[in-house]
Amino acid sequence: MKLTPPERGSVIRYAYLWADEHNRGQEDARKDRPSLVVALSVHREDGNTEVLALAITHTRPSDTSQAVILPADVKKHLGLDTEPSWIVTTEANAFIWPGPDIRPIPGRKPSAFVYGRIPDGLLRKVAQSFLAN
Repeated sequence: MKLTPPERGSVIRYAYLWADEHNRGQEDARKDRPSLVVALSVHREDGNTEVLALAITHTRPSDTSQAVILPADVKKHLGLDTEPSWIVTTEANAFIWPGPDIRPIPGRKPSAFVYGRIPDGLLRKVAQSFLAN
């Protein structure tokens, strides 16, 4: 599959494997979810693009320093639901783009893997929270 890598700040549909799932020996995620591309790097040896993605969840964090709320207007712009959501900044998945865990967005015609981008200011806030955690 030849897909152009997303930009930093893009929200993609992805089968995110949580750290606790991985630690229990799971290899496949329980479900597909929106995930934020927080960083990209190109490997000089093979030219592959590695993506660092953070999960977006409806589960409210027990500690507000562990996630950044996704504002309702940004969720609307991305075409996500109206329920409150948070970008988790305590863990991430790294993978080579596009990878087997990229998923098409349900109901999008033509088929797409990227919902859109978040504003740069929000991306900076998420990146700062991720680095702090």
